[in-house]
Amino acid sequence: MDNPIVVGILAWFFPGAGHLVQKRFKRGLIISVSIWTMFIIAILSGGAYYPGFDFKDGQLLYVLNVFATFGNGLGDLISFLVSVEPSKDVAALATFEYGGRFLEVAGLLNYLATIDAIDINLGRKK
Repeated sequence: MDNPIVVGILAWFFPGAGHLVQKRFKRGLIISVSIWTMFIIAILSGGAYYPGFDFKDGQLLYVLNVFATFGNGLGDLISFLVSVEPSKDVAALATFEYGGRFLEVAGLLNYLATIDAIDINLGRKK
């Protein structure tokens, strides 16, 4: 695959795919398993419902949360669908905030993996 834009979109939408299409199977598999494991732990911990407040309540934290979770690509769509009907007691879970952090970190790691895939495609990294 010679198009860095397509590689970037694939890498962002499905973690590890940008490396897999470039035949970097070991790296792609490690990235995919790591990010998806963090994502699944986050969803099971109630992280899809975090931050649990609106833009007016804390603009900076809300924007940072949206940016970080958007990095999950397909995972962001899944977490949105999961959080459409939130349970009333989800904020009472002891793991609620940890799940939110895991979801954010998974998205931020996926941004780094996307940049790595693009750098490999452009020949700036082996």
